Amino acid sequence: MNLLLDTHVLVWSQGEPHKLGPTSRSALLDPDNPRAFHTISTLEIGRLAAGGQLVFQSDPWTWIQNALVALQSTTIELTHQDALGAYGLPEPFHKDPCDRILVSAARHRGLVLLTADERILGYRHVTSLDARR
Repeated sequence: MNLLLDTHVLVWSQGEPHKLGPTSRSALLDPDNPRAFHTISTLEIGRLAAGGQLVFQSDPWTWIQNALVALQSTTIELTHQDALGAYGLPEPFHKDPCDRILVSAARHRGLVLLTADERILGYRHVTSLDARR
């Protein structure tokens, strides 16, 4: 299973792994499941760190690099296809641009979006896995 990690899944995996369910932990630890992290999530982490909602012992860039190495995750760069696809999704879908980009990226790359976001989990136009399970 090719996984795309939602922002909070990366954060939980490094600091609050108890929030991840056993199926998700197993999927993250399985070397046969490639893991990817989208640069739009780096934007979200930067916004949360700047606003004080996320606090790191190191700078956010070092934290992200260490987390990606720990999970053996690749990085998906924001593409024009991701950006345009975010607003070409079958409606209805909510307005959060970061979530729209993650869903768009998962859809056109055939990835499973690992998330605890109920709005994404309930969206039938993307394959997702509940990170709490």
